[in-house]
Amino acid sequence: MRNGNGHRAAADRQPAPRLKDGAAGDLAFVWLVCPYYSVATAGLIRVLMKSGIQHGIELPPEIAPDCVVLCTQDAEDLPEAIENIRKASTDATRVDCPIVVFASQNDSKLAEASLRGGARGFVHAMMRPEQILRALSVASKGEIVAPRGLLAFLLADESSLVDLDALSVRQREILELVVEGLSNAQISRRLFLTESTIKQHLRRAFKILGVKNRTQAAKVMRRTGEGSG
Repeated sequence: MRNGNGHRAAADRQPAPRLKDGAAGDLAFVWLVCPYYSVATAGLIRVLMKSGIQHGIELPPEIAPDCVVLCTQDAEDLPEAIENIRKASTDATRVDCPIVVFASQNDSKLAEASLRGGARGFVHAMMRPEQILRALSVASKGEIVAPRGLLAFLLADESSLVDLDALSVRQREILELVVEGLSNAQISRRLFLTESTIKQHLRRAFKILGVKNRTQAAKVMRRTGEGSG
């Protein structure tokens, strides 16, 4: 079923055709926020079109985008722009969609500002199409993405890239107990929750922190001063 804008509703849309290398077969709709139109932006749109991924510069009703791409060259107002996009997507879809910043060139300062501002990734027009698509796909799953060299540099102080405000009160509470060294069973008894509920909260928290396990999560929490020890 399609809505008035010709897009599939979030509930019944089908995945985009899968590329031969599997770069972005799980992306169905990408919301483009481009205050200006450039050759680089046109190239990005062409890449999305060729891969069969639905996209638009406006957020259609009842559509929950897999990710949001913000086209910009200005790092100064980036945090405010990211926050405005997050609020708009959350208000419209009740989903906090991952945001990826897109620039015309490989700019380390802009990449750093993007991740510190709350974006989940940074891509640029000098990357190959399959690299951009794969980055969007990874970001849509909540992971941090950036060109390899930049990512190594930016993650040198990984705790500064974490948006702790995105954690719920319950997630913070559970992570603090993880830092103390408690197991899921011990945490469940302490908080009067089931182990299944604890695991669900941790999976979501791991995505927000950009980590893969409790050891990495505890390390990030200690570095940010949010946990004991």
